[in-house]
Amino acid sequence: MTALTLKPAAAPGPRADAIVIGVAKAGTGPVVAPGAEAVDQAYDGGLAGVLKTLGASGAEGELTKVPAPAGLGTPLVVAVGLGAEPEADAGYDAEALRRAAGVAARALSGTGKATFALPVDGPGALAAIAEGVLLGAYAFDAYKESPKDEKAKNEGAPLAEAVLLGGEDGDAGAQAALDRAAAVGEELNRARDLVNTPPNDLDPEAFAAIAQAAADEHGLTIEVLDEQALKDGGYGGILGVGGGSASTPRLVKLAYTHPEADKHLAYVGKGITYDSGGISLKPAGHNETMKCDMAGAAAVFAAVVAAARLGLKVNVTGWLALAENMPSGSATRPGDVLHMYSGKTVEVLNTDAEGRLVLADALWAASAEEPDAIVDVATLTGAMVLALGSRTFGVMANDDAFRTAVHEAAEEVGEPAWQMPLPEHLRKGMDSPVADIANMGERMGGGLVAGLFLREFVGEGITWAHLDIAGPAYNEGGAFGYTPKGGTGTAVRTLVRLAEQAADGDLG
Repeated sequence: MTALTLKPAAAPGPRADAIVIGVAKAGTGPVVAPGAEAVDQAYDGGLAGVLKTLGASGAEGELTKVPAPAGLGTPLVVAVGLGAEPEADAGYDAEALRRAAGVAARALSGTGKATFALPVDGPGALAAIAEGVLLGAYAFDAYKESPKDEKAKNEGAPLAEAVLLGGEDGDAGAQAALDRAAAVGEELNRARDLVNTPPNDLDPEAFAAIAQAAADEHGLTIEVLDEQALKDGGYGGILGVGGGSASTPRLVKLAYTHPEADKHLAYVGKGITYDSGGISLKPAGHNETMKCDMAGAAAVFAAVVAAARLGLKVNVTGWLALAENMPSGSATRPGDVLHMYSGKTVEVLNTDAEGRLVLADALWAASAEEPDAIVDVATLTGAMVLALGSRTFGVMANDDAFRTAVHEAAEEVGEPAWQMPLPEHLRKGMDSPVADIANMGERMGGGLVAGLFLREFVGEGITWAHLDIAGPAYNEGGAFGYTPKGGTGTAVRTLVRLAEQAADGDLG
């Protein structure tokens, strides 16, 4: 993990391998952003002209490397685009700073130390830069052979240390912003690690063991229901999904409590450690990334640990519904009827609509504790990807105000989200002649149908929201901003922000 240190903004500070500055896009060409005054002076005020000559425009995400003049204390200047120059009285957008820091951190892979002299007008900007550095520097290389050559080994390593300019000596607010960014960034990267881990090494039992280790480290309470406990408890949804696998399912309850808490949030995560589709087997070409189908559980796990590390005055319980969906002689068949933990029966029409089955049991278990609100997170439907694309998750809820609050929290922390409805007319499509409900309904609006199914398993009177993160949970394309290829850690920051709002009494 990249180490973060804070230095006053007056000077670039001690010698580093590179210094990162911001460049904005203006009508006349690129302009050097605040924070880089000392660097610009080293070029006799002509740095913007040098960058323009090299083709830089200041567009968001653009990166230009320039040799540094003598006396600057570094051999390299890295100029990263921030997008349009803000109005005179406005600061730079936090997400623009976060993305710029991420682009630079990724470009500095293999570097020992870099100084970040990006625009800082308060703790919020500093936190965004710190998050961007930690998330952009992320690399997952656990399964790659370590190069024998030391130089090659260093070249593939993440940026080792980032010195952030902008916090004055003794500035408690700046240090608190940095500490928060470190906790959230490190836990989000832990979620990415889980998503990227191959399914032969991350089955439900292994995931539960990782949660146990985190509970021991951070003073969380944990309860793990194994296959026998699930049978004894009547968790027919989780058992039905996991019945076809040699790796038996688990339901993990991970709880952080604060003695002064007034609010209790429950987070429920879909944890399908591998999804073959079961008997309703996925077609060729759709299996290769299905290790990511536990991204919801990874996000919930990371958010609970982050809340504990931040010491938030709120109780947060995470429910990880863990199973592997495989075809075999013991697998659930289309046409089977499952007896759910809630007492309802579900006719299974498609075994590839399995996420809603494990979530249903976990939602009912979470409801039994009567939390102030429940938020579930799941890579639930391809329909949501078709609706919103690969970078935006959908938000559904049984309460309009809460849906709006979740959406606003997501946008605030830089996670693109969109509010989606739960049209009542789609519920009829899940009527079953043999059970209380079927796990499939109308094909059109399939993401909304899934949300309506989940709503059936939320306790009466409990505020609930559903995040369908199927699009942004796993990036199959190239890296962008602070987002790497592979697992992204989507929804972690939204869940942490909701917990902070609840702790501050700002979540209704």
